Amino acid sequence: MKILTPILALFFSVTIFANPVIPNAEKQALIDLYNATNGPNWNVKWDLNEPIDQWHGVKVENNAVVGINLLMNNLEGTIPSSIANLQQLQHLNLGFNKLQGDIPTEITEIKTLTQLELFMNNLSGAIPATIGSLNNLEVLTLYNNQLNSELPNSIYELRQLKVLQLSSNKITGSLSSAIANLKEIEVLGFFDNAMMGIVPEEIGELKNLNEFTIASNLFEGELPNSIQNLENLKTFLAADNYFENSSFSALPLNLEVKDFIEENFTNSQNQKRTTSTLVNEIED
Repeated sequence: MKILTPILALFFSVTIFANPVIPNAEKQALIDLYNATNGPNWNVKWDLNEPIDQWHGVKVENNAVVGINLLMNNLEGTIPSSIANLQQLQHLNLGFNKLQGDIPTEITEIKTLTQLELFMNNLSGAIPATIGSLNNLEVLTLYNNQLNSELPNSIYELRQLKVLQLSSNKITGSLSSAIANLKEIEVLGFFDNAMMGIVPEEIGELKNLNEFTIASNLFEGELPNSIQNLENLKTFLAADNYFENSSFSALPLNLEVKDFIEENFTNSQNQKRTTSTLVNEIED
């Protein structure tokens, strides 16, 4: 028995390590996601009888779900509100699927989130007004959906944010001067929406900005001179807006990718789209 006891102890310790004990609320949240998104028809299905850390795309650490990556897995349906029960989740990637409906407000209760990626779906409605409560968020990619509201004011409270990709939606409204709060931002993508107004002077305070895409919107006026301060800016796309051509003399000289073709701006004789035309496109 003196020999068997340590062997049995080792066996049980290995067994416990191999089968983490996930809280029931977290397991149920995963099952809710599976059921709400037509799990039996996923490309790679979950065997709900297997340990959770063996489920495709689920990462478990310290007996908690910290990552979900179901990219291109044929999810079809809605995101359940119970996803908020994954209170240790850091990375959620449900991109390139067939999700629809609203982004549940409850998702902003997961304070540990650093990456929220829901791109290339058919999500609609508004970006949650409480998105700014995700204090640790570094990546927010919602491009290629049907989101159709203005940017929530709280989005400018995401002070750790490095990537904000909202291109190819139906987002309206303008950029706030509060954009200066996004000191860590490296990528700003608003391409192909219905945003309007001027680019605020405060854009020049984003010293880490590397990519800024605002083409195919309704922006107007002149670019602020402060944009010359963006020494790290390499990509700038602004065609198909209503900027004054003269404003492009303010751009940094070190751009590697740029698109601000003259005929796409206000002093062109043949504007591509009027405001009313684009609004009709958005409504359709």
